Amino acid sequence: MLQTKPHKIALVYDCIYPYIKGGSERRYYELGKRLVNDKTEVHLYGMKLWPGAKVLKRDGLILHGIGKARPLYTKSGRRSIKQALLFGLSAFKMIGADFDTIDCCGFPYFSMFPCKLAAMLKHKPLYATWHEVWGKEYWLSYLGFLGYFGYTVEWLACRLPNEIITNINVIEEKLRTELHVSEPIHVIANGVDYDNLRELKPADNKSDIIFVGRLVDFKHVDVLIKAIAYLKEHGTEVSCNIVGDGPELAALRKLVNRLRVNTNVNFLGFVENSDDVYKLMKASKVLVLPSTHEGFGMVVIEAHACGLPVITIDGPDNAAVHLVKHQINGSVVSLKAKSIATAIQYWLTIEPSDHSVHVRNYDWKLLAQTQAKVYSQ
Repeated sequence: MLQTKPHKIALVYDCIYPYIKGGSERRYYELGKRLVNDKTEVHLYGMKLWPGAKVLKRDGLILHGIGKARPLYTKSGRRSIKQALLFGLSAFKMIGADFDTIDCCGFPYFSMFPCKLAAMLKHKPLYATWHEVWGKEYWLSYLGFLGYFGYTVEWLACRLPNEIITNINVIEEKLRTELHVSEPIHVIANGVDYDNLRELKPADNKSDIIFVGRLVDFKHVDVLIKAIAYLKEHGTEVSCNIVGDGPELAALRKLVNRLRVNTNVNFLGFVENSDDVYKLMKASKVLVLPSTHEGFGMVVIEAHACGLPVITIDGPDNAAVHLVKHQINGSVVSLKAKSIATAIQYWLTIEPSDHSVHVRNYDWKLLAQTQAKVYSQ
C-alpha cells in the first residue's frame, strides 16, 4: 500500500503552553492539538522551557526547544528586547526544519524574519498570527524616541507573511489603517473548551470579584484595589481573588496594606492548572479586567463561559471591549476607581444570570476547522 507522508504544520512562537500560560500560547496549543489527525502533524517551535530532551510529544503535538529559555520581562516589567532578539536568532533553525505549512506569531517580530527566509527557501507561504497592533503612538509612549525603532520593526514584520491570521476585527482594522497591510487577513477568534468548562464545579474559595492575569503595569490591578477600598469606605465590603504573578506583585501588596483592605484582597499567585482557574471564576460573581492594553482578552470569553459578567476599561488599545456588551454581559467603564466600584456594585446587586450562551461559537473545535481551511487555501 502506498504510504503518504503526513502534512507537517510548524507553529513558531517563543512561548509554548503550558510552560508559559498566556492567551497567545494557549491559542497555538489548543488549535494545534485539534489540527492533529492521521494525515497531519503539528510541531510547536519555541524556547526550551522543559527539562530533558529538546524535542518532546505532548497531547499529540511535537514540541521543539530551538532556543534557550530566557525571562520575557525586565525588572521594570517591560517586555525584554534582548530576549526577543535572541529568540529571533534561534528561529534561523527553522531553515533546517521539515514543514509544509509555517505560521509564526507576529509578536515579538524578530522571529518573523528567519521564518520568512525558511519559507522562501522551501517555496512555502508564510502565515503569521497577529494578536495585537502597537502602532507608532503606543511605541513612542512605551519607549520614547526608541519607539521609532520598535514601530519600524513592527511595520517591516507585518509585510513578511503572505497571509495574516488575527483574532478580532479591530486588530484587522488596525493592521489596515495603522500599519497599511494589503495582504489577506483572516479573522479567527480565540476560544474555550466549552463542554469541559461547563462541566466544572465551583471552587470552595469563593469571592465577589476575581482578576486573572499577569501583574504588570498596564493591567492596572492597582486601580481595582483602589475601587475595593472605595467600596469599603462607602460601606460595602467585598472579597477579591487576584490570580496571577508578575513584577507588580510587591507594589500591589504594599498598596493593599496602605489602603487597609488586607481582609478583602487575596493574592493567590500563579495557578498551574487552568481548570482550577475556571473553578475559581465559577466561585466568583464578576471578573474585573482593568487592562488598557489587550489584544483579544481571552479571559473575557473564559469568564463568560463560566457564567460571569466582565468589567473592563474603555480605550483604543483594549480590544476586549468588543467582547463586552455594556450592562448585558458586563460593563465598559473609564479607568477610575469610582467607575470600577460603581460597576462592581451594579453587578453584585442585580439578579445573577448566566452569561455563557453566546460563547458556544468560540469553541476550539469549530475554530480549528476554520484554521485548517485557511492553511489549505
